[in-house]
Amino acid sequence: MVREENIRLILGLKVRMRRQELGLSLSELAKKAELSVSYLNEIEKGKKYPKRTKIVLLANALQLSYDQLVSLKISKKLSPLSNLLKSNLLQELPLEVFGIEPRNLLELVSDAPAKLSAFINTIVEISRNYDLTVENLYFSVLRSYQEMHENYFEEVEEAAQNFMSKYFNEGKPNIEDLEKFLKEEHGYEFDEQQLAVNPSKGSLHSFLKDDGEDGKKTLMLHPQLSPDHKLFVLCREAAYNFMEIQDRTKTYSWVRVKSFDELLNHHMASYFAGALLMPEKEIATDLADFLSSETFSQNKFLDIFNKYQVSPEIFLSRLTSILPKFFGIDKIFFLRLNNNPGDNAFKLTKELHLAGLHSPHGTVLSEHYCRRWVSLKIFQQLEKDQLEDPKKIVCNSQVSRYITSGKEYFCITLAHGLNRQPAVNTSITIGFFIDDTLKQTCRFLSDPSIKVEMVNETCERCPSTDCTVRGFAPTVLEKDKREKEIEDILKGLME
Repeated sequence: MVREENIRLILGLKVRMRRQELGLSLSELAKKAELSVSYLNEIEKGKKYPKRTKIVLLANALQLSYDQLVSLKISKKLSPLSNLLKSNLLQELPLEVFGIEPRNLLELVSDAPAKLSAFINTIVEISRNYDLTVENLYFSVLRSYQEMHENYFEEVEEAAQNFMSKYFNEGKPNIEDLEKFLKEEHGYEFDEQQLAVNPSKGSLHSFLKDDGEDGKKTLMLHPQLSPDHKLFVLCREAAYNFMEIQDRTKTYSWVRVKSFDELLNHHMASYFAGALLMPEKEIATDLADFLSSETFSQNKFLDIFNKYQVSPEIFLSRLTSILPKFFGIDKIFFLRLNNNPGDNAFKLTKELHLAGLHSPHGTVLSEHYCRRWVSLKIFQQLEKDQLEDPKKIVCNSQVSRYITSGKEYFCITLAHGLNRQPAVNTSITIGFFIDDTLKQTCRFLSDPSIKVEMVNETCERCPSTDCTVRGFAPTVLEKDKREKEIEDILKGLME
């Protein structure tokens, strides 16, 4: 079923395009149709849908029949746009995040219909070929939204500070006080048995059962959650309630994304939790001391990490918010990769790039990431340490110098095992583009003990001839080389 808003948009687009075909101005058509200019303008923008009598007048002025004008059919050259409107995708896409309204998009289309319709059709084809879903798109939009704000949200920082001032004047949030807040202020009850009944629920860390009208809320927590993990879940529940967020997910990790607002609110609640557990001024002070050191120490970095008792992902993600704000270090990338122990396959499951797209980043499915990345190498180190301590968190670092571009990034990676069946290990990496700003702020970069590794994007694109860890042949590079040779031959023939 086509939404009412889209019916208005289709009518407005048809009126606008037909008016332009007849060479009529807005005021000329308004006069012929016995309508005000402002009312006609609202019809074209999809804001108003006129009554039948006015549609008849409008159709006569446009030299169309009533049925032709009200039909949802659009000209053949605009068929991709018609499909887009009928799919209701415009309502599913969070265009307003970027200041775009559907009618603005339609105005662009009506000004250059053939080219923009071809572009829309291309986007649809790409999404179909790569099996992109609205859910994938939501996550992409969220990343762009984070990048637009350098992953720093002042209003959430202030909300976290206000919460701390009101409920935790002394010390940091703890499990007991957060449970008390949720019970007394918001009627929560807690259940640590339900999620343990079925082994298949092992990956379901928490679930909120909300009975709605009677205000009863039951937060189910898996009994095997670590204290740090449980604390974060409670902090996020506090965020939803303190910031009065209604549109939210009921589980800790995603099962299915229903709307972009739900996804954005999920991120803001997690951001609030991170701000509670790692207050911005405190972590900024710790980082200032770390960055001013003349020598690099992984142990010192781990000491800061261990101080806050959060997961590697929360810790490094928090750094992507604090470093741009307090130190001007904004050319950052953040990566999360998963790997099954003993397997040579690596899956990029999360990425964020501030101040432009940095390497490494997501690549096409048929290519394989460079095995020299610290994000991948650390998995071997982790598997060895897990033989003695399955809960071990390991740290590694390097300067990655790209063979093809010469660009350098300083990378720090934390890796640990996820509580899943089958077993999954994950590595979280934060990387900094080495420029003058970073060199001035990060004093230890000149430390000769930091390992420099020559890397590339993927094995398929790598020109290295002495790589001992190459996993796949440089097929893309060889193809480009063949094409260059043919171009040179053709150039010689032309000359």
